[in-house]
Amino acid sequence: MPRCLELQQRLIGQLGRRDDGQIALLLCEHQQVITIGRGGSPADIATESRPVRSRQIEVHWVNRGGGCMVHCPGQLAIYPLVPLRWHGFSVGEYLERLQAGIIETLDDLNIHANLRPGQAGIWGRSGQLAATGIAVRNWVSYYGVYLNVCPPMGLFKLVETDTIRHGRMSCLLAERRGPVRMASVRSVLVRHLAEAFGCQRYHLHSGHPLLLQRPAR
Repeated sequence: MPRCLELQQRLIGQLGRRDDGQIALLLCEHQQVITIGRGGSPADIATESRPVRSRQIEVHWVNRGGGCMVHCPGQLAIYPLVPLRWHGFSVGEYLERLQAGIIETLDDLNIHANLRPGQAGIWGRSGQLAATGIAVRNWVSYYGVYLNVCPPMGLFKLVETDTIRHGRMSCLLAERRGPVRMASVRSVLVRHLAEAFGCQRYHLHSGHPLLLQRPAR
């Protein structure tokens, strides 16, 4: 996750200096980690659980909206970096477009999802499918949405938030009651987010050098 955040920080500077409104979208799966956003607290984490106590899963404070979140393989991290001022988007409109693009993606995958008044995230029949935590710097959005495709759901018991108290975390695998290919989700998602943000064309790249670097020891 630190390398992904570093890449976002670099892109914020680059996109903010452009005069064409270019948008960047990062899609990745993180290793097991718990993050605490601006609305979270260490009290929301099961600190006495074995994975946290033994540091099998690390905990990091991050500068995004939202509370505590679990990240792990099988969860798709969706980070759109959008120059909001150039596109004339308010933060609220940006979030609406982002969530609409994800809901359209799920609809294409035969999953009916929706928003719930007063509750963050995207919901399905079986529970909360995606958590939202965004940030804005120099009028460029970063962080984004975490969509549970097929993660190990037991990890989500390690955190408690207001959202989870009103329901339960779930995933696309449970929603469809059958396999869901991560590659299929990514492919459909890119198309729908391009439409949601008004992009006429887009280019796909994989394996950014910064994300492939091994962490320094």
